[in-house]
Amino acid sequence: MKLNIQNILIAGQYESAFQQYLLHLEKYHLRFQSIDMISEGDMEWADAYVGFAPSKAFHPSKVNWVHAFNAGVNNFLAIEGWKKSNTVLTRTVSDFGEKMSEYCLSYILKDLQHHKLFQSQQKDKFWSCETPAALKDQTITIFGTGETGKVIAKVLSSFGTTVYGVSSSGENKRYFKQVNTLETSKPLIEQSDYIISTLPLTQQTEKLFNEQIFSYLNHAYFINVGRGQGVDTNHLIKALDTGKVRHAVLDVFESEPLTKSSELWHREDVTITPHISALTDLDDAISCFCNTLEHIERDKTLSNQVDFSRGY
Repeated sequence: MKLNIQNILIAGQYESAFQQYLLHLEKYHLRFQSIDMISEGDMEWADAYVGFAPSKAFHPSKVNWVHAFNAGVNNFLAIEGWKKSNTVLTRTVSDFGEKMSEYCLSYILKDLQHHKLFQSQQKDKFWSCETPAALKDQTITIFGTGETGKVIAKVLSSFGTTVYGVSSSGENKRYFKQVNTLETSKPLIEQSDYIISTLPLTQQTEKLFNEQIFSYLNHAYFINVGRGQGVDTNHLIKALDTGKVRHAVLDVFESEPLTKSSELWHREDVTITPHISALTDLDDAISCFCNTLEHIERDKTLSNQVDFSRGY
């Protein structure tokens, strides 16, 4: 069914930039509004809502199309009424896999090349040789074999790294030596030097990394670039204390910003970054939005449409 889109409400951080870049969309009526200033009247006017997050006046039944500037759409899905409204929800799809692969690779190499050790030795003016480990000798399991996980696997496997995958289907995919379901993932986890999570947040993945999963790790290095709610923080801390996890690189958290009272800030075996592993830049946001709008205009399949049954 072709969507009727004439009035587009653009909310949030990019109002002024969008005003500059979207002036060519003369056939549409665009309204730019700060998210905290969006009124019921704005929502009644709009056929489409575009932004990073829903406003207080937002409800899916009020528009035909919602486009999220970010890849994750949990803040939109938290509002009830999607399935009854028939509203289409799309998300920004960009080179997130490339960005996340660079992020993961940087921390893996930092670990293998003993950066922390050599920095400490330099500070103490101490000369002692420690042989770096090679990527080709590492085994890495990636949770989530979708587009992001696949790109990370491609990059890592190009160095000769053994890359396994864990997904809901267990379907084998290119760049992975083997893909298992969660239920059959224990043998993969047990032999892994590194565990990377790229999982979206769904009912099935919420706190998936719990005491049981962490118990399978054998002093492994854990990287989370998926969703913070996919990890039980208390169980992660316990796994760090027992040595099941030797270091955790966390770009996402159960609650963001991370509270100042969190124990994670003070741990030497935890690296914290403020959700920057795959930021949506202006060009990405505009390009994906315009491409999606063009597909809607031509009544073409939307590859970035959210499947409500899956949550992404």
